[in-house]
Amino acid sequence: MFANPSDEERAQLLKKAKNIAVVGMSDKPERTSYMIAQAMQQAGYRIFPVNPKLTSPVLGEKPYASLKEIEEPIDIVNVFRRSEFVYPIAVEAVEVGAKALWLQQGVVNEEAAAYAKEHGLLVVMDRCIKVEHALLKPLL
Repeated sequence: MFANPSDEERAQLLKKAKNIAVVGMSDKPERTSYMIAQAMQQAGYRIFPVNPKLTSPVLGEKPYASLKEIEEPIDIVNVFRRSEFVYPIAVEAVEVGAKALWLQQGVVNEEAAAYAKEHGLLVVMDRCIKVEHALLKPLL
């Protein structure tokens, strides 16, 4: 059974991270992925929208069809996709050398989490990155 990293480990990840690839990001301001990415951007992180359907910049950032297209180092792959679509994202996160795989609240895939963890990624599952950032702020 999967267990999320400790508060200290999650705080260290958020403290050291600079670049967050947001997989499944929407360009619609009313969507959760947009609102959370915007909040993380305002908190000082660089956001990389990842969604093959996006054709124009979102939150001032060029969109990418996949993680492999991003030429900068990726610290956190933040996933806003249904649980059954996560495994290939975990594989791609490993391939591009991401440091962490963060599955948003409601996104649970034990197989993907195990794969990413086996390949050295810190894995957070079923947690909202924006809420965690706020809760862990005293540790950041």
